[in-house]
Amino acid sequence: MRADLFAEDVTGLDEALAAVDGFDRALVAGLLRPQPAQTAGLTGLAHAVSGTPLAARVAEAAEKAGGGAAGEDHFVALAAARTALLGSVHDALMTRIEEATGRPCEETTAREPAGLQAANLLTAARSWLSDLARCGWQGIDHDVVSGAAPVVSAMLPDPELRRLATLLDGFAAELAASCPGVSLERIPARRWADLWSRALLLTVPGAADAPTTGTVTGRLLPLGVDVHEHATAVQAQVHAVFEPADGTTRRLVRAAISVPKPDTVVGAGLWQLLRPHMSLLTAVSEGRSMELTDMPVTAEGDLIWRDEHARRGEPADVFATARVALPTATDTATAPLDRHPARIAVPVFLEGYAVHKDDDAITFTLPGGPLAVDTDRIPTAGPLTPEAVAASGACIGLLRWDAGTYRVQPLAVETTVRKKAVAIHAGGWAGGTTDKAGVKAEKAATDAVAVLRERAGRLLRK
Repeated sequence: MRADLFAEDVTGLDEALAAVDGFDRALVAGLLRPQPAQTAGLTGLAHAVSGTPLAARVAEAAEKAGGGAAGEDHFVALAAARTALLGSVHDALMTRIEEATGRPCEETTAREPAGLQAANLLTAARSWLSDLARCGWQGIDHDVVSGAAPVVSAMLPDPELRRLATLLDGFAAELAASCPGVSLERIPARRWADLWSRALLLTVPGAADAPTTGTVTGRLLPLGVDVHEHATAVQAQVHAVFEPADGTTRRLVRAAISVPKPDTVVGAGLWQLLRPHMSLLTAVSEGRSMELTDMPVTAEGDLIWRDEHARRGEPADVFATARVALPTATDTATAPLDRHPARIAVPVFLEGYAVHKDDDAITFTLPGGPLAVDTDRIPTAGPLTPEAVAASGACIGLLRWDAGTYRVQPLAVETTVRKKAVAIHAGGWAGGTTDKAGVKAEKAATDAVAVLRERAGRLLRK
């Protein structure tokens, strides 16, 4: 991989992010009575998209918002401009990654809206989000935030609105935990503006339609597992190379499973919650491929996993897959609303690097230059550790972009233990483990779940 390309400046990136930051600062104090600094942020956003089809609508929206007279449609236009700018940053960063890896990316395909959703509920959600923009993050209180509750309750029973409802519910909960806004010492301006913009665009009819799906038949070769953990939920996302049965080009795909969890279940205990819902996790742990038959898949390469469409295949070493199949696989396309720098997670294979460790920071020095290692993303639910990464000679990871620099998140490494070459995987315990620490964590999780189920049963019997 040409790591030297990551050190080169991306034209226009700093300017685009500066325009986004200016608008985000305007949302902090709110747009009910904007001050000159906020007006400058709005003008900067409009100027940044002046050469695009959004120009006229965003210029009008910025003018109205700067005068404290913005309506819901104006806020939608501003959210669209902000999203478009971050989308352009995403595309520029992905172009650099394609150059560095030498792998092409699939072309995105436009899709027609599937149909109209409940207009009254979308309007209600848009109204609440507009109220948030007017009061600003410093002006939030429980009265403002609670306005989302009836909207979410009405949306959740409708499968077509559940995506937006889940986003609004989580966003409102995060804001409620931070009330009152005036007392906050630090405001996550970028994050809250991300959530606000995405939610506002999802209120546009057709924006939240389910992605177009097809089916695939062939062999799935896992590369590694990325674990996303929250206090009340956990997701395991398997990155893999798919080889179509018809002999067409290999492509990168993902398969994910998400489940709710009690906050007492952590570490290796997470797998017992996830494992029953996806046979692929056992295959990953055993180092096997999977044979798929008519498995549903989206245009963006996300497998809609159904165990009945998969069966266990032959042994498949992930590092053999990374060395042989990954270089010829096509990267997946990105849906328009998902084009954001934080969403970049591209599988890569690295070897022949030197490891440099400075306190807790690890850097891989490749022939083309250094590449930072994001050890904070290594899950505690597996045997992979920062120490194993520091002793490695080859790595399968996800290339990400964070805080202005490219980083690699390790999924698996090859290292030497007692003079023997071994592979250590972040998802090594996904299908079960004999490791003492893993067994202990799973037993603790089993006990916690049993107690919670007994208590829940007792409540239901009353």
